[in-house]
Amino acid sequence: MNTLTPEEEDVIVHKGTERPFTGEYDDFFKDGVFVCRRCSSPLFSSKNKFDAGCGWPAFDENYPEAVKRITDEDGQRTEILCGNCTAHLGHVFEGEELTQKNTRHCVNSLSIRFYPIDDKLPSVLHD
Repeated sequence: MNTLTPEEEDVIVHKGTERPFTGEYDDFFKDGVFVCRRCSSPLFSSKNKFDAGCGWPAFDENYPEAVKRITDEDGQRTEILCGNCTAHLGHVFEGEELTQKNTRHCVNSLSIRFYPIDDKLPSVLHD
């Protein structure tokens, strides 16, 4: 497991939320892979990132089995967790018609880390 800053721990472990439009990956569009900040498991391809205008990074698809969904404590939303280490990532919303896949994974930038596709990464991280 990677060492977390207090801010990262608040979001990843204690299920906090970063303020909208403040995360490093909200308005960020480069080719690569987004991994879990706590365990480095691949979660999302940059090919599935889109601008939802919500203030957080949005993806309409995750890598197979990379993300777990559970009902949030409020009973209204669906929380998304890293499928490997159960780090809190954010929430998933369906039916908004923002993309053809009709899904928006709304993710805290503090929960993920980006690796450009041309970096020397393990083969599992390449699309």
